[in-house]
Amino acid sequence: MKGTGTRLPRIISAGSALRAKTDSTSAGSGSALRLGTALLLLQQAGHVWPVGAQPGSVAWLQSAIDGLCELSSRDALTGLANRRQFELALASEIDRVARTGEPALVLMVDIDHFKRINDAHGHPAGDLVLRAIAQVLDDCIRPMDTVARFGGEEFAVILPNCPPLFGQAVAERIRLKVKERSVAIGGGVEVRVTVSLGGAYAPQWVRSSPTLWVERADQQLYRAKSEGRNRACLEQPPSSLVSPEEKALLFGTSRFQEEP
Repeated sequence: MKGTGTRLPRIISAGSALRAKTDSTSAGSGSALRLGTALLLLQQAGHVWPVGAQPGSVAWLQSAIDGLCELSSRDALTGLANRRQFELALASEIDRVARTGEPALVLMVDIDHFKRINDAHGHPAGDLVLRAIAQVLDDCIRPMDTVARFGGEEFAVILPNCPPLFGQAVAERIRLKVKERSVAIGGGVEVRVTVSLGGAYAPQWVRSSPTLWVERADQQLYRAKSEGRNRACLEQPPSSLVSPEEKALLFGTSRFQEEP
C-alpha cells in the first residue's frame, strides 16, 4: 500500500468511467457499481494502480479489491495489523499448532500509565507514542510473526514456532527497547514510557479456542501490572518431555510380543 498513488481528479474520473462502463454492460438491470467512497479511501491511502490497467478491467478491479482488503486489515494510526486481522491469524495459528505440535506464543503488550501522556500532553502526543511503540514492536519480530494493535494502548503479537527460551528473550527485548526509546512530541519535549507484557503458549496437539488463548495471555499481563509494571510475565507451556518409563512403554519390547 506504499506509494504516491494517483491524483484525486483522476480517481474520480476513473470511477465515473467505471460506472459508465457498468451501465453499458448491464442494460435493463438498473445496477451500477458505486465506487466513489472506495476510490477516495484508496487515494487517501496512497494506493498505486497497476501500470496500464484501464478502469473497469479485471486487473483494475482486482487491484481495487486488494487495496480495500489491505485497508480493512490495517490499523489506520500505526499501520500494524488491526484486531480483525489479528483474530484471523490467531485462528490459523491455533489450527497449525493442533496439526504440527510446534510451540506458539501470544504476547499481550500494554503501555504503562498511557492516560498520563494524554492528560499531560494531549491526544496528538499520545498518537506519537503509539506510533513509536508500534515501530519498536515491528522491529523486534521476525517476518513470520504477526504484530497488531489490539485496541487503545494495547498491542498483541503472535510468534509461531517459538520455544520458551526464545519467547522470553523476545518479550524482554521488546520491554527494554521500549524503555530506552525516547519519543519527541513537539516543542522540544521528549517522553519515555514502559510496557507490561503477558504471554501464553497454545496447547500443543490440541484444537483450543483463540478466545481462551488470549484470555490466558491477558491473565499474565494482569500479573505483570500487579507486580509493578515494566515487566514480562509468561505462562510456561506444559512439559511435553517423555519420561524414561514412558519411553520404555512406547518403544521397549512388549511382553506380549510373539516369540520368533
